[in-house]
Amino acid sequence: MLTYIIAAIVVIVVGAGTFALGWQLRTRQYRQRIKSAGESADRLLDEAKSRQRELLLEARDEALKIKSAAEAEIRDRRADLHRQERRLQQKEEMLDRRVEVSDRRERTLADKEQQIELIRQQIDELKKDRQRELERVAQLTVEEARDFLLREIEQEVRADAARRVREVEQQAREEAERKARSIVTLAIQRCAADQVAEATVSVVALPNEEMKGRIIGREGRNIRALESATGVDVIIDDTPDAVTLSGFDPIRREVARLALQKLIADGRIHPARIEEVVAKARQEVETIIREEGEQAALKAGVHGLHPELIKVLGRLKYRTSYGQNILNHSIEVAHLSAALAAELGADVNVARAAGLLHDIGKALSHEVEGPHALVGADLVKRYGKSPKIVAAIGNHHGELEEPQSIEAMIVQAADAISGARPGARRETVENYVKRLEALETVANSFSGVERSFAIQAGREVRIIVKPDEIDDLSAVRLARDIVKRIEETLEFPGQIKVTVLRETRAVDFAR
Repeated sequence: MLTYIIAAIVVIVVGAGTFALGWQLRTRQYRQRIKSAGESADRLLDEAKSRQRELLLEARDEALKIKSAAEAEIRDRRADLHRQERRLQQKEEMLDRRVEVSDRRERTLADKEQQIELIRQQIDELKKDRQRELERVAQLTVEEARDFLLREIEQEVRADAARRVREVEQQAREEAERKARSIVTLAIQRCAADQVAEATVSVVALPNEEMKGRIIGREGRNIRALESATGVDVIIDDTPDAVTLSGFDPIRREVARLALQKLIADGRIHPARIEEVVAKARQEVETIIREEGEQAALKAGVHGLHPELIKVLGRLKYRTSYGQNILNHSIEVAHLSAALAAELGADVNVARAAGLLHDIGKALSHEVEGPHALVGADLVKRYGKSPKIVAAIGNHHGELEEPQSIEAMIVQAADAISGARPGARRETVENYVKRLEALETVANSFSGVERSFAIQAGREVRIIVKPDEIDDLSAVRLARDIVKRIEETLEFPGQIKVTVLRETRAVDFAR
């Protein structure tokens, strides 16, 4: 028991000692912490005081900077204000000077206006005195003098206007002639057609001379039957291996030619066979006529023609005028008329149709009395063509007093161009040779000409000159002189080109 008590006492004593020791230790720690906290507080306070002093210094420096900047800005503004004040003062002084100058000018102008008014009054007085003096000397009032001057000026103006009108008319005439030549030349260049000279007889080739006897027949019955069926003359002469068919109607002559060729190829020649073959040949010719009329209308660009007009038009294939085929001539006139109408702003379709049909009356001229132009116009009118086309056809040779429209004048011009251009119509060999000889004679009549040659069917003359007598400039003058002589002395279709050739040769011999 005592042991327990002692042990308990020992435990209590040890515990008390431990507690007392712990208390002392904690007390010491607390004191050290308090001391270190106080030191930290003192250190923080010192740092705060030093930071406060630094901030105060920085604030003082910043305040000084701001103050300095404000003072500088104030000085600059004061300087600007002083400059503006000086500028305003200068402007006021300038304005004052200008006001003074303006006042002086106004006074000067007022004085000058007074002087001018006085001078104007003096001038008016002088004018009145001069007018009175002029009226006294001329014995005319102002109104009478004005009327006299106006009449004089009117006469001068009328004379100048008349002279100007003549000049303008002359210029217009020259310009119109030049333009007309240009248009006609362009139309001719755009239309080129071949021409074939045709005669009023047809020649049929025979395989041998015995065929002539078979064509004549016993007692001439075959030839009489052929002439009776065709209406042409069959000429059998000494021409070897050929028979000539002669007749004024080209269509009958074509029927006879086709029939005779068929009879010769067949070999059976007797009156009954002749009538049969002639009937077939006539049908073939009618078919050819219709096809040729359609082809002509197609080539000319004319559409909507009546079938009867096409048939009559196709008959022109077998008609000629001075060796010129009428159908080809009509197609050419249609093209020329269309080209001229397009250049002149006329109705191209009317001009083309009138050009194609202008000679259609020639296909009926031996059947109907009257000029072929009027016959053709009546025929075309009968089949419903427009009055312009009818008038152009009826007046293409000037049968009426004056052309009814510009298309009629165009058809007249195109018809003349087609018929008059070189090579379009046939001329006799004698006239052709004489014209070529006349060209060479005119060229040879000039001095210095060595030789001359008319070529290109008389459309060009080439002249060779002597180089020791004619120089280059003289060659140009010679060509111009020959052209003038040809124009003055000869009559020719189209134009003739004159070419002067000058050749210089250097000849030497090597020995």
